Amino acid sequence: MNGIYVTGTDTGVGKTFASCALLAAWRANGLRASGMKPVASGCEDTAQGLRNDDALALIAASDPAPAYADCNPFAYAPAIAPHVAARLAQQPVSLDAIVAAHARIDAQADRVLVEGAGGWLAPFSETLSQTDVARALDLRVVLVVGVRLGAINHALLSARAIRADGCALAGWIANRIDPHMPYADDTIATIATRIDAPLLGTLAWNDAAPMLDVHAL
Repeated sequence: MNGIYVTGTDTGVGKTFASCALLAAWRANGLRASGMKPVASGCEDTAQGLRNDDALALIAASDPAPAYADCNPFAYAPAIAPHVAARLAQQPVSLDAIVAAHARIDAQADRVLVEGAGGWLAPFSETLSQTDVARALDLRVVLVVGVRLGAINHALLSARAIRADGCALAGWIANRIDPHMPYADDTIATIATRIDAPLLGTLAWNDAAPMLDVHAL
């Protein structure tokens, strides 16, 4: 397993920020590391086609940088749930296409990071789940926890769901998305004692130089 699948406790918890930090940490350790966002909604229509900000950030954080079509093979314009966007566009997500794009990226990299969409149970299509993708690519999962009110419940439920789906939880990242949250350290400590997976690092609000431990990845 030469990579990981990054999911979150919800949408908007900083999966891309954490993913770019993971890619940077791998690269700092001398590894060729590339990112992938197989399915993305909320894409901008450009002269080059639909483009997603998260996918572009992953490409910028990658070395070697993958082609956009490989990084984000399924791009949809509406900023709605991907499975709904795919249905409206009449362009269903294909697991075979994701596997093929991942193989092209993997052939040039030591590590490939695949970022999901929303939380773990957010579907990619009426029949395709994020579990299916992580399993097909043989990837362990890293959970990004948005540290805000409710984070303990969301983190532990997500960890339970990942394991119940037969995937390995390689670690988790605490992302302090609410800079004014009281007792944030207590929340992180509570999760750490109950999640049974290593804490790879804590990201501060607007952290300009995030540090993560990727030695186990």
